Amino acid sequence: MKDIVLYCKSYHRDVKRAKRLTESVRQFNSGNLPFYLSCPSNDLALFKDIIGSDGVTLLADEEIVAANAAIDMQAFNALPGVISQQIVKSEFWRLGICENYLCLDSDSYFIRDFNKGDLLTPSGIPFTVMNESLELRLFGAVHRHEKIARNIDADCKTIMDIFGRTGRHFDFGPLPVVWSRRVWTDLAEKFLEPQGMNFLDAMVLFPSEMRWYGEALLKYRSIELWPVETLFRCYHYEEQYRIAKKSGESDEALSQLYLGVCVQSNWDKELSYGDSKKSFLSRAVRAMKRRILRRLV
Repeated sequence: MKDIVLYCKSYHRDVKRAKRLTESVRQFNSGNLPFYLSCPSNDLALFKDIIGSDGVTLLADEEIVAANAAIDMQAFNALPGVISQQIVKSEFWRLGICENYLCLDSDSYFIRDFNKGDLLTPSGIPFTVMNESLELRLFGAVHRHEKIARNIDADCKTIMDIFGRTGRHFDFGPLPVVWSRRVWTDLAEKFLEPQGMNFLDAMVLFPSEMRWYGEALLKYRSIELWPVETLFRCYHYEEQYRIAKKSGESDEALSQLYLGVCVQSNWDKELSYGDSKKSFLSRAVRAMKRRILRRLV
């Protein structure tokens, strides 16, 4: 069993983003860490055609989910993608490939050389992304997006109530994050199974795989806690991205602090597969709105 691998869950709309990520792995993976990428079985041919097989092992999502016999595949297939993709990510450890994995999203890419020393302590303990969302809270406060802090606190309270924890509100993301098989195992065997639940039930109850993992780690201390700040510079909102770029942020500058960059696909449609006309129109409308707002300010 490998001590650590890279893993990304994707699907056909994100295949171009997954290609960019894969190319960045090929360029910067100085430690030659194995890279696994999964997608629905119906998308495998597309991914093989666009991404190829050099430096990446392609898997079907169904193969990962099937590793947990407690999950009803019919129920899994009926779920919306925003929930089902979190189940796939949370079940990758069951394949028995590795002790730890860096879980990536397709809308991320590396910007500098990396190896397992960036992800594990010398004794092999994974670094845990753990913070209080201060950067994102500050963005919301400065730009009058009060709902950002409210949503963060509401999510924290929900998962803390499930585990019976009180105290400070911690975030355990954004992706990419390093996950330990031992933490997922304890969550399954010590928390979910005694209540007659599996990972599908957990994600339907509260769809936030990062918070399930983080709170399970705090509860059971399955591994030694080595908290770190976010590994990638994440642009959650288009306005946040625009302001950062205007202030001079570049991949070169960011590479002094971060391993990579994440430009979230829920607003950045540039690389969306099969939606070019709609994406062009959406970008044009957003650009027009920005020009009008700049004239009004």
